[in-house]
Amino acid sequence: MQTSFFKIAAASAALCFSSWAMAQQKYQVSGTVKDQKNGELLIGVSVKVAEDPSINVIANEYGFYSLSLPEGNYKVIISYPGYRDFEQDITVNQNMKLDLPLSPQEQIAKAIDEVVITGIKKDKNLTSAQMGAETLSIKNIEKLPVLFGEKDVMKTIQLLPGIKSNGEGSSGFSVRGGATDQNLILLDEAPVYNASHLLGFFSTFNSDALKDASIIKGNSPAQYGGRLASVLDVKMKDGNNKDYNVNGGIGLISSRLSVEGPIQKEKSSFIVSGRRTYADLFLKTSKDYKDNKLYFYDLNLKANYQLNENNRLYLSGYFGRDVLGLGDTFSTDWGNTTATLRWNSIINSKLFSNTSFIYSNYDYKISLKNDDTVFDLNSKIQDWNLKQDFTWFAGNKHSVRFGLQSIYHTITPSSAGGTSVSSYPRNPRKSWENALYINDDFKATEKLTINYGARLSIFSVLGGDTFNTYENGVLTDSRFLEKGKFGKTYVNLEPRVSANYRINEVSSVKGAYARNTQNLHLLSNSNSGNPTDQWIGSSYTVKPEIADQISVGYSRNFNNNNYELNAEIYYKSMQNQIDFKNGAEIAFDTGADVESELLFGKGRAYGLELIAKKKSGKLTGWISYTLSKTERKINGINNNEWYNARMDKTHDLSIVATYQLNPKWTFSGLFVYSTGNAVTFPTGKYELNGQTVFQYSNRNADRMPAYHRMDLSATYEPQSNKRFRGSWTFGIYNLYGRENAYIINFEDNPDRPGTTRAMQTSLFRWVPNITYNFKF
Repeated sequence: MQTSFFKIAAASAALCFSSWAMAQQKYQVSGTVKDQKNGELLIGVSVKVAEDPSINVIANEYGFYSLSLPEGNYKVIISYPGYRDFEQDITVNQNMKLDLPLSPQEQIAKAIDEVVITGIKKDKNLTSAQMGAETLSIKNIEKLPVLFGEKDVMKTIQLLPGIKSNGEGSSGFSVRGGATDQNLILLDEAPVYNASHLLGFFSTFNSDALKDASIIKGNSPAQYGGRLASVLDVKMKDGNNKDYNVNGGIGLISSRLSVEGPIQKEKSSFIVSGRRTYADLFLKTSKDYKDNKLYFYDLNLKANYQLNENNRLYLSGYFGRDVLGLGDTFSTDWGNTTATLRWNSIINSKLFSNTSFIYSNYDYKISLKNDDTVFDLNSKIQDWNLKQDFTWFAGNKHSVRFGLQSIYHTITPSSAGGTSVSSYPRNPRKSWENALYINDDFKATEKLTINYGARLSIFSVLGGDTFNTYENGVLTDSRFLEKGKFGKTYVNLEPRVSANYRINEVSSVKGAYARNTQNLHLLSNSNSGNPTDQWIGSSYTVKPEIADQISVGYSRNFNNNNYELNAEIYYKSMQNQIDFKNGAEIAFDTGADVESELLFGKGRAYGLELIAKKKSGKLTGWISYTLSKTERKINGINNNEWYNARMDKTHDLSIVATYQLNPKWTFSGLFVYSTGNAVTFPTGKYELNGQTVFQYSNRNADRMPAYHRMDLSATYEPQSNKRFRGSWTFGIYNLYGRENAYIINFEDNPDRPGTTRAMQTSLFRWVPNITYNFKF
């Protein structure tokens, strides 16, 4: 009897367990999200289930998503600003592949309703644990007034809080107290070491070739590394795989043209996009300047091929060059070359793989000629890069990124040669940078989301050169490291965590901590950056820069998420910061070791960032404000006391607005104001051998005058036929003619002997522009 009882109980338990297991069994619904019109993969699309609002995943940067669902009937909803919402009823009883299409809204609706500066769901600021991040809509950048009428990602991000312009017209920027070189700038995963044309008045990014751009201010997930301040991740378009398109623009100073279309319809596609300025053509009409050169050009290319439903290959490249010449006496050119070969693979319904082989090169050349004498100067930095990245949708609550990266750096220091000086060729310095990383985006509860991970970075100095060691600029050791040998190796662990707690339907709070390290450093005497600035790697003297950043934020949305307010405060502590010693002399024609002119210390940066956005309606835009402080403390500078960093600006304000008057006319304007950069002005002077020598005291103790200006533009889009669309953009840069200081020089006053006068140089008072854009 007892035995029978246990048999019945066991059978009942087995049946119950089986029923429970069947009830709990889940299946994977996965696939990609594409633009139905052109086949472009869409980034950051929200994919959710109507029956359970807690099931809501975001497609990764390759358009891949994965849902984990029990057996049953569901309605899948996908949404993306600028596109019609899409719903599909599905029956889940096994793993299934579901590719989802999205159709762009009609032109009128899109112009009125789409989000101005984001390409993501309207309440992401309330749900995402990512802090200090913004995603830019390439389609709306063209509406903003910019210098020379050239739409520009780099100029647009400088209108966001915590991101500060490095000077009039410059594409260089600083983020939360970081120097220009502390920004990791990626184009299709390839690092871009100088992202500017014409000394900073244009950026290297031709917006016609771009699909997406996002910037993260110091709290980046673990898959990013190598810089302290920020990541600007720019992705090129894949190319239309359904139809051929041509679009471009003709402006007063530059023109551009892009062609895209299918190689094999709905299976492969390409895009080719080129741009060139033609100031040099106007110079040829002048008798005095016809032999001078002043122009840049760049070329973006990309192609992709679908091997099968789970595998796709991408090949993209960029080539850009600046040329400046004054007859036969002076010439300089500089530029970037990048190439990325990428293999996307859907390994299974939960696991996505991206394998990338990346090449990047930046170099500059300078030549001076005088009769029979020649002076040449050149430098180069070159990378070969392998990156293996996995996305694992472990469930509806976990999205895990993990992988590795390996970069082989070759840096050729500035080397002089020619007939006018002794030749000082320098050996290329080689290094090997590796990293392992893992990151989990975890939806802990319906209200709490946590993003946490770590990155292990390893940087090794490789042989083939003589390495000196300096203490406070004094040589203490020297060694020759044979080619192929490993030298100094630096290992750093970079933990990162951020969390978002949704207080209610309209507000949330966030907190984050991140450590970043940097092993490549840019030596520059200017704040805006010059093409001849020199890159160096960590060595026996130069240690990796390290930054620890803590930030706290609050977000609140209003009026059904159409208005948004975000506030963040941050504190960043920095180690092994680099600056030149007082009176540093860097002469590339002497063979001197530049590391002997460097000093090292610590830094700190802290501030408050505010941004208020209006995201829909005829009038859209934002107001951003930053209150911040950035300082350095380095032994041997400023009596070993804290001093202002060059990029320190106390106040920074941007007001941006776009108004859709009707389907044909769009007006936009912006106003910017900022405290002047920290600079060092002379405090006295004396005469030596008939020459006036100025005397300086504390480093960066003075200020340039405050900077402000207003820009306006208008875009006219006449009614077009189905195949051809044209538009005109009219604008004026610096509407009220403010003469902002670019450089202030000091000289003896000829009118009052014995006194000194300050001479201000300003670049642009008024700059009108007219551009005709077309697409067919």
